[in-house]
Amino acid sequence: LEVHDLSREREVEFSFADREVVIVPLSTISINVTVNGTTFALAGRPGVFAAVADWLYAPVGASVRVTGDPGEFAVCTARAEREFPVHHGRAATVPVEPRGAGFATRQVNNIATPDSFRGAHRILVCEVLTPGGNWSSWPPHRHDGIEGCPYMNEEIYYFRLGKQDSDHGVAEATGYFHAYTVDRSVDDTVTLRDGDVYILPAGYHGPSIAAPEYPMYFLNVLAGPSDDRTMAFCDDPSHHWIRDSWKSQKIDPRVPITSASGRVVR
Repeated sequence: LEVHDLSREREVEFSFADREVVIVPLSTISINVTVNGTTFALAGRPGVFAAVADWLYAPVGASVRVTGDPGEFAVCTARAEREFPVHHGRAATVPVEPRGAGFATRQVNNIATPDSFRGAHRILVCEVLTPGGNWSSWPPHRHDGIEGCPYMNEEIYYFRLGKQDSDHGVAEATGYFHAYTVDRSVDDTVTLRDGDVYILPAGYHGPSIAAPEYPMYFLNVLAGPSDDRTMAFCDDPSHHWIRDSWKSQKIDPRVPITSASGRVVR
């Protein structure tokens, strides 16, 4: 995962011989992405709390050049061998899913997940927006392929932390994240600041906690060794019951926070 800022770089060029790529505008109104000589105009957004954005998939070995309005965009990559066509995903076609209930309600933008996009070898990408005071990544779950869990994906979290009505992250915001292994050889509870990255070493992860009045965004990038792209996982058995509790709770009315048209106004 790389984050580039076109306020500082006039253009960004790259080519990965062994990686497929998903490009996601974060805080740039529009970018032009040229892949092997063909240019695609991606509609962006003022910030991650402002709207759902376009995105683009580029295959293994593609030559890519990005220019556009000032602001940030993410370059998500995963090792791959199979080549697929370039794909320009429109914001209006990104499935926006309310997930959970009560204080565990969050919004998931399924950018390049198995059900929303099948034209990739291994990479998986989604965005999660959590209203201030709510929890995401809950209940804790894992996909490390060990000790009884057959699903294997590495995962990166890229966090942006805002405040009420901010379009993008702000320096004063804070949040929290927990990750741990079955044997507790890893047991991290970390304080998050805007722009932080957490790379999961193994084991369970969750919750991601948005402090009251400070909504949380994270970009998830996953990939594993299997040719069968999956986002399946194994809950911590101690907390699996929480999913059943959602049946008697209402979805937080603040979700969804954003759409392709912009912030959802109530």
